[in-house]
Amino acid sequence: MNDSLTSNGETLPVIGLTMGDPAGIGPELCLSMLQDPVVLAQCRPVIFGDARLLQRVAKACGLPVPPAENGSVVDIECSGMETVESGKISAAGGHAAHRCVEAATREALAGRIAALVTAPLNKESLHLAGVPFPGHTEMLAALTGTSRYCMMLASDKIVTSLVTTHTALSDVPGKLSLERILDVIRLTHAAMIRLRRYQPRLTVCALNPHAGEHGLFGTEEESFIEPAIRVARQDGIRIEGPLPPDTAFLPDRLARTDAYVCMYHDQGLIPFKMLAFDVGVNVTLGLPVIRTSPDHGTAFDIAWTGRAHTSSMREAVLLAARLC
Repeated sequence: MNDSLTSNGETLPVIGLTMGDPAGIGPELCLSMLQDPVVLAQCRPVIFGDARLLQRVAKACGLPVPPAENGSVVDIECSGMETVESGKISAAGGHAAHRCVEAATREALAGRIAALVTAPLNKESLHLAGVPFPGHTEMLAALTGTSRYCMMLASDKIVTSLVTTHTALSDVPGKLSLERILDVIRLTHAAMIRLRRYQPRLTVCALNPHAGEHGLFGTEEESFIEPAIRVARQDGIRIEGPLPPDTAFLPDRLARTDAYVCMYHDQGLIPFKMLAFDVGVNVTLGLPVIRTSPDHGTAFDIAWTGRAHTSSMREAVLLAARLC
């Protein structure tokens, strides 16, 4: 497989789309990208998924079945696909989702595709399949041997990066350190320069109410967050904080912030999804490959019905092509 193809004298990157959990909306989103004229003007999408399953979903959703000879599907044969039902959690679904990510990551590391876009997977299905990762971010870090990485949610309205991701809220304080927070600040700063082409303005959120109130409500600000911000300023990064999360996302602050660094999952995801749910993109920073994803889940309740909104998936593919 080539990592680009020439069309009308221009070179378009080949973007690998992983089908996600086969019982969710991922397969139909991927199939829709093969027909999207906006996407096709910017890249060549190729689906990594079980061809039999994709044919079932295409028929159910009234979508064209990709011809085997045109190379738009890399057939990852997965066991149990004949038993998969739309909207049902299963070990077969988790195993298939993981296999497709593995295959696409290998192709990206080998330079045979320019980037990968991952359709949503289901964490319970992964667990049933014995896959030891809570989500794509951790899975891709392990597959690429990456230790310094973070999740960033990007849109034109708001950008948030997460210091911790899929972890219990009670475990968050123990996962914070000066080094980890500084890594996320630096990764976010570098990514925003690449996306926006100028020195970004970052805002760091506190962990505790009132930013800890000088230790009255917690010491994480004084112990980790404030020292990380001081080092970042010494690096020349334009950064403010730690700000109390209840005021950090007010319109005036949002207008003066290019990207937020948030301490835990919901701190960053709640304001992001309120403002950009339909067009938001999940980007994993720090990997040796480009990876994006829509910012929503598997939507089991509407899977295989053709009702899934494609806007976030489209934005994920377009951002991957832009980053190429």
